[in-house]
Amino acid sequence: MFWQKHFDDFVARMRHDDLPLRIRLWNGTEVDLGADPTVSIAVPKVTGLRHLFKPTLDNLGQAYVEGAIQVEGRLGDIVEAAARLAAHGSQPKRRGVRMIRHTRKIDADAIAYHYDVSNEFYSLWLDRNMVYSCGYFRSPDDSLDTAQIQKIDHILTKLRIRPGDRLLDIGCGWGALVMRAVEKFGATAVGITLSRNQYELAKERIAAAKLTDRCEVRIEDYRDVTGSFDRITSVGMFEHVGLKNLRGYFTKLRELLADNGVLMNHGITSTDPDSGETPWGGGEFIERYVFPHGELPHISLALKDMCAAGLEPADVENLRRHYALTLGHWAERFEANGERLRAIAGEKRWRIWRMYLAGCAHGFTQNWIALHQILAVKAGADALPLTRDYIYGR
Repeated sequence: MFWQKHFDDFVARMRHDDLPLRIRLWNGTEVDLGADPTVSIAVPKVTGLRHLFKPTLDNLGQAYVEGAIQVEGRLGDIVEAAARLAAHGSQPKRRGVRMIRHTRKIDADAIAYHYDVSNEFYSLWLDRNMVYSCGYFRSPDDSLDTAQIQKIDHILTKLRIRPGDRLLDIGCGWGALVMRAVEKFGATAVGITLSRNQYELAKERIAAAKLTDRCEVRIEDYRDVTGSFDRITSVGMFEHVGLKNLRGYFTKLRELLADNGVLMNHGITSTDPDSGETPWGGGEFIERYVFPHGELPHISLALKDMCAAGLEPADVENLRRHYALTLGHWAERFEANGERLRAIAGEKRWRIWRMYLAGCAHGFTQNWIALHQILAVKAGADALPLTRDYIYGR
């Protein structure tokens, strides 16, 4: 049979690399690709073989999500085996820059697709404050709750936010940062989001904390915001802006920033100097199923466009390892609450998110992607101390 020869060739090629995989076919055939398999892939129909014969992360992920293959094993082992299979069975190229079109409606629809699953869905695997961005770990043993509070405080400390400062948080999520800025640092805060679910819960939380006189959230596109703000934060949002729009995005932030103000841009970056996607098809899987229209710049491109927009970077910190730890916590919690999450989101979406969280943890660990905090002021402004001592309490 035609498929048999292709399958035999595939097995012979992969066995040279001693992959920890067992493959079971619909006809009872069972083969091991290594001496000690920790993961099993079941192929229920002959049509599922095409995903194995070209095993990019996108093809393997799509096969799992759509039910063309079934997978058994520990989640971490599954992701590791898939990455090794992709590395040995496909080319390590990164898909290049695509310059996706972004409009207010396209971006709002993309945000709704990703964030408006349900608040309960996110609450089952995020920390107690539902912070959906990279934590800050002073120790690998820190709990997720501790790491997320430390991250928020790290950002607000870097900004030197003071009582009475007017803060704008772009992409405010469920409101944890704006509430912390008001409660601990004495600021007046405005948070904006395009997610209806986030907006509703953030409003409830602000009201319950009796902060409505100093803290508000709005459903608003950053391009439509007016006014002047002493401090601006954008945490986990600029990934949705689009590479061709980065300069306009930073220009808008500069327009909103007071002359002696300070801003923080905290976002995922590509580790490819040309801003290509993650290798072996990982970025294509995320585009297809998780983050429609998301684009990641290399840190050099982010800094270039920030400077071209009239902003002066004052401090840059790479939190790549922190995000690997954060995603490890998320993936572990997602696994622990799998039955409930599957009931809320359905089998397909549960599979998407299961692989997405664990896959991203692997991607950050392997330096396929990074996370940078960029602290900036208006070019030429004298808004920060001469040293970083103030950040660390020295």
